[in-house]
Amino acid sequence: MVKEFEHKDYWAIILGGSSGLGLATAKKLAAHGMNVCIVHRNSRAQEEKINAEFQMIIQLGVAFKSYNADAFKTQKRDEIISELKNLLGSKGKVRVLVHSVAKGNLKPMTDKELPTLKHDDFALTINAMAISLYDWTKSIFEAKLFASDARIISFTSEGNTKAWRNYAAVSAAKVALEAITRNIALEFAPFGIKANCIQAGVTDTASLRMIPGSEKIIEHTLKR
Repeated sequence: MVKEFEHKDYWAIILGGSSGLGLATAKKLAAHGMNVCIVHRNSRAQEEKINAEFQMIIQLGVAFKSYNADAFKTQKRDEIISELKNLLGSKGKVRVLVHSVAKGNLKPMTDKELPTLKHDDFALTINAMAISLYDWTKSIFEAKLFASDARIISFTSEGNTKAWRNYAAVSAAKVALEAITRNIALEFAPFGIKANCIQAGVTDTASLRMIPGSEKIIEHTLKR
């Protein structure tokens, strides 16, 4: 495999890179020679499995850094950016920021027995799965860490246009994420930053399996 990013001091920052699309992206970029920083939030019970995955990235011969931290708190984000600025030094630059965050509430709007969606559920989900992309983009930009030709990638889903029970908060977040990504592409273009929101289709990840009725979504997809 051609390692086109090797010895170029390029870094990828992956938000939500401990599993699913984020982890797969981290591995792929590392295989092409890009250094990787993963920001994730996981429990101690998950650490052994996650560290084994991270070790696979390190074995690809790239520089690697991970933070098990709340990426949505301003203070923690500022601390990580400050530390990364020291780590990257004068030559290192962020070539790509990948937003693969799956933190939201999967509740119905109405139900006689189960808890239902409230305002705070929407606020938490939209902040984590949409607005945080702008927060991180802005922080990296203001720290002057982006490369002169940088990429920002986010992931949306089919729920952006389809109504799925229990998915209202995440659906709203995905639509917001797409809008934010579009404006990042427009307003940061003069600085060499390109942004795109990818709809990869139904992917069998831990996040998908958390959605009530996900087995029906998978079954329907396989029949297409």
